[in-house]
Amino acid sequence: MSVGPGDPELLTVAAVRAIQAAAVVAYPVARDGAGGMAAAIAAPWIGAGQRRLPLLFPMVAEAAPRIAAWHAAADGLAAEVAAGAAVVLLCEGDGSLFASSSYVLLALRQRHPQCPLRLIPGVPAVCAAAAAASSAGLVWPLALQSEGLLIRPTPETAAELEALLEQAAASGTLLALLKLGHRWAWLRPLLERRALLEQALFAQRVGWPDELVAPAAAVPAEEQPYFSLLLIRQGWPEVLP
Repeated sequence: MSVGPGDPELLTVAAVRAIQAAAVVAYPVARDGAGGMAAAIAAPWIGAGQRRLPLLFPMVAEAAPRIAAWHAAADGLAAEVAAGAAVVLLCEGDGSLFASSSYVLLALRQRHPQCPLRLIPGVPAVCAAAAAASSAGLVWPLALQSEGLLIRPTPETAAELEALLEQAAASGTLLALLKLGHRWAWLRPLLERRALLEQALFAQRVGWPDELVAPAAAVPAEEQPYFSLLLIRQGWPEVLP
């Protein structure tokens, strides 16, 4: 179940109702004893009488520990459902967009095909960032008319980004780059060389109290938090107000 990017007010009515109806609230954590970002977002809607079930999803590059964690989560959730409990699994952002919960759902379908599932969509960070910018006077439509929108993790190298920018410019596509983090240190100078800084929007921790949404030109070229993103517009449609 999707809980949005950070602001508890951005949960859908369906999400709030599902949380309130659940006996068990499951959520991902990166290490034992951690609180979990999804649980923090949904905290205002979780009652004292509901049982919390943290699920360990290790943040490692190796495939084996991650696969084992997804299988363990799927087995644990299916066991709760089989015992008669109403269960929700919280997920930051939208549950189908670069979401750890997607792997758990795939594992559930593979290992427990009879387990009933319902995926509740949520607000993706890119939409929340564009809305926050527009609300602050930086009107930022994600896509207009026949424009395209490409959402993807930030490339690892400058060469990959250069190729991506060329393709986006040729096809009238706006780029939404997620997981910016340390890459901003080399990405900002690249955008400056291409005269794109003034057409890019930087956002980090959208929906949280320390949210930052600003023109990319105002953000120094240094490492940024993992939950940072960039919107890059290289042009506008011919017909505008």
